[in-house]
Amino acid sequence: MRLRFLLAVLACMAAAPTFACGPDSDCQLGSRHYRIAMPEGHDGKTPVGAILFAHGYRGSAKGVMRNRSLRRMASEMGVALIALKSGDDDWVIPHAPRHEDADGSVEFNYVDAVLRDVTKRFAIDDSRIMASGFSAGGMMVWNLACAMPNRFFGFAPISGTFWLKPPKICKSPVASVVHIHGDSDPTVPLGGRQILNTHQGDVMEAIDMYRDFGNFGQETRLQQGGLTCRNRRNNEGEILDFCMFKGGHSFRTEYVRFAWNSLKKAGQF
Repeated sequence: MRLRFLLAVLACMAAAPTFACGPDSDCQLGSRHYRIAMPEGHDGKTPVGAILFAHGYRGSAKGVMRNRSLRRMASEMGVALIALKSGDDDWVIPHAPRHEDADGSVEFNYVDAVLRDVTKRFAIDDSRIMASGFSAGGMMVWNLACAMPNRFFGFAPISGTFWLKPPKICKSPVASVVHIHGDSDPTVPLGGRQILNTHQGDVMEAIDMYRDFGNFGQETRLQQGGLTCRNRRNNEGEILDFCMFKGGHSFRTEYVRFAWNSLKKAGQF
């Protein structure tokens, strides 16, 4: 009896996933990790879209998952929330403080590994993943838009831009970007500011660079959901939206939902 019980336990252990992880435990990737929350009541089989979220300065994947409002919103939308963790206190991207010489490859390789891993472990539709992030996370998202445009259906940087200056050119194909920013942000000002030996970039320089790179046409101005938006579209149907809200350096989960719906309405998925 004891032998049969032991064999049964071993069989169950062999059959159970050795990589169990979720919103309250890390999904390990070597020395790095991420966390994920699937929609409430998900059957574990039906593929769903996902929001890949990059935290702010000194944030964490655990901290993102503590944002109950963000988790609830993603679940209500029927999508997974994937929380990244930076390689340092901040994202190791070009011109960032203490990482001025970085080319971003450390983080890009990590995100690529997360995308490959999460679509193996969970029922994620890899054609419906949007990258978003706030503050330093928004800076990370702009870099992803330039370096990995084909891995996401769109990008939603919030209150963050490139460090120092935007790159001269981004990788093809052109992606859709919905940038959201406070009109009086003192932490990441629209015109940028000095931080240690580097400088936060000018938001409009990033928008203008991507406008020219993607051949985005004439802008239209709209009031949408408390946001004042300048919307552009190119011949391929991609969108470049620059939306501002009244206020400073603040984050609302509704901005993420707004970006997702804007991309969906534009026919990105």
